[in-house]
Amino acid sequence: MLSGSSILVSGGTGSFGKKFVSMTLERFNPKRIVIYSRDEMKQWDMAQMYANDSRVDFLIGDVRDKDRLSRALDGIDSVVHAAATKIVPIAEYNPFECIKTNIDGAMNMINACIEQNISRVVALSTDKACNPINLYGATKLASDKLFVASNSYAQTHKCRFSVVRYGNVMG
Repeated sequence: MLSGSSILVSGGTGSFGKKFVSMTLERFNPKRIVIYSRDEMKQWDMAQMYANDSRVDFLIGDVRDKDRLSRALDGIDSVVHAAATKIVPIAEYNPFECIKTNIDGAMNMINACIEQNISRVVALSTDKACNPINLYGATKLASDKLFVASNSYAQTHKCRFSVVRYGNVMG
């Protein structure tokens, strides 16, 4: 699935994104990996690591901005959606922002992927979505449900959605 393909990683400068990019480049030789995130400093730092690798591109953007997201998906085969407001206390203190990123951003990703006819979309989730006791877990549960339901929503488009739960792991 990853060999020879073009992949966009939303939230690609986070801990998961950095490891995913490094392993994917090493093991699967993709045609292109686009790191899509809103943190320019993390992008700059990561770009230094891949300065000599023409397969890696960096785009500043936010999953809250559907137009920018749609443009970033041009020519992409697969998406790994890792962008989220993840820190529990920050989510609790900034609930509107958490909802905008984790739920509205998920809906933007789904709609943009369907419009761009992306083949495969894998959304990263968390163990905190299993039985949520905080806003972060609740927003990720809602996001999970949106991604799974989108397989019906996509109808005649080739886009297929899945969710992978990931949490409390090291390295």
